[in-house]
Amino acid sequence: MNINRVLVANRGEIALRVIRACHEEGLEAVAVYSDADARSQHVRAADAAVRLGPAPAAQSYLRIDALLAAARSTGAQAIHPGYGFLSERAVFAEAVERAGLVFVGPPASAIRAMGNKTEARARMESAGVPLVPGGIAPIANPKEARLLAEQLGFPVMVKAAAGGGGKGMRVVARAADLKGALEAAASESLKAFGDASVYLEKFLERPRHVEIQVLADHLKTIHLGERECSIQRRHQKLLEEAPSVAVSPQVRRAMGEAAIDAATAVGYRGAGTCEFLLTPDGSFYFLEMNTRIQVEHPVTELAYTLDLVREQLRIARGVGMSISEWPMHPRGHAMECRITSEDPSNGFLPSTGRIDFLRVPAGPGVRWDAGVESGDEVTLYYDSLLGKLIVHAEDRASAIRRMLRALDELVLLGVSTNIGFFRRLLADREFAEGKVDIQFLDRRTDLLTPAPDAEADMRVAIAVALAEAERRARQKPSISPDANGDGVDGWTHAGRVDALRD
Repeated sequence: MNINRVLVANRGEIALRVIRACHEEGLEAVAVYSDADARSQHVRAADAAVRLGPAPAAQSYLRIDALLAAARSTGAQAIHPGYGFLSERAVFAEAVERAGLVFVGPPASAIRAMGNKTEARARMESAGVPLVPGGIAPIANPKEARLLAEQLGFPVMVKAAAGGGGKGMRVVARAADLKGALEAAASESLKAFGDASVYLEKFLERPRHVEIQVLADHLKTIHLGERECSIQRRHQKLLEEAPSVAVSPQVRRAMGEAAIDAATAVGYRGAGTCEFLLTPDGSFYFLEMNTRIQVEHPVTELAYTLDLVREQLRIARGVGMSISEWPMHPRGHAMECRITSEDPSNGFLPSTGRIDFLRVPAGPGVRWDAGVESGDEVTLYYDSLLGKLIVHAEDRASAIRRMLRALDELVLLGVSTNIGFFRRLLADREFAEGKVDIQFLDRRTDLLTPAPDAEADMRVAIAVALAEAERRARQKPSISPDANGDGVDGWTHAGRVDALRD
């Protein structure tokens, strides 16, 4: 199908990211929005925009009928789902295809195969991909769970079969806690995914979370190296980097081949990510496959010098990926901090309110991907992600220094954020030495709480001063004679000042 207009079925940072990629690919982009997002950046950046409904996602961004109607009314030939919302729902991909539109993502069959974790484990076992020891089928009852847990040895992990994003997961250290963990995980999974099925895996002590970026078109499937995602809280990622200090070229090659085997086993097309656990001895085990673009995709883009969203669009159009030479090797080091409206010192409690002031960092090797600006309202209707601060430098030590500099430049007032937490993390010696794993923050809870010191007070004072300066700068100049009485109005004077700055 000839594609010249793409509907972006998402909001915020990723919607704006896809819209920009569409424009660079020579395509028009259609935005959709809820009432809460009517004045958002992604709406203004698009060539057309369609209202979906009220603020709650169930009444707007999760309405397949409304999204298809928006595509039809605007003449879009394809739909890009972004990440989250409907991006990994096979029923959405099928509905898009039935409507005669192109889904910018993998076939519905691949989404369904990888969406259910127990089915995915069975397929990966058949494909020879190494798995974390555990069950293949969902647990039928507590007695069966206890027998399997005793075979695996405690601790074990209870996981939702239809899960993701850290939901429906429980670590169980002893048999007495297993029944309660099964019930809690099943209940959480039912609420989050509409499926109460859970299964058991062996809980690995202090592994790293390393994922492989996969790209597949109608001719070939390749991988674009790894991302380290071990800095997590409650199984949700906070910081990602590429490449990983723990991955040698040999492990990268082996892990990449396993990811290609996994993608090939389900007939994958487009951009996807295979997630693995990497143990200290270099062994790795398949966790799951995310059948969409990842939040952390920019670190791969910077390390490998390409645009993954444009590659998605090319593959969906039938043009195929632009990569002609492969394998590719990482260049330098890239790092991403997820800036969220959360308070790390209070259990990462979400914060809401108005963004009173936002100053974005800049300079060599700094990228800011966000969908918010000064004056925007942060609500509880959607994810707490405000933006992603990404840096690239010649090596990891330089990337850390660059990120610290960028974090110092980043000022966001009006809601609580995790910016201070990242400053403490990046300045920590253990982190600088690469001594991290997925339980790092469980051990280093001291990094979650700021120390009341003069430096912190100074940063607050600077932020307040910047906010006041911004407020004054936005005031309209008054139309009145200047100090010399020559009749030059305020607008003209302001124009002359701006000209002198150029």
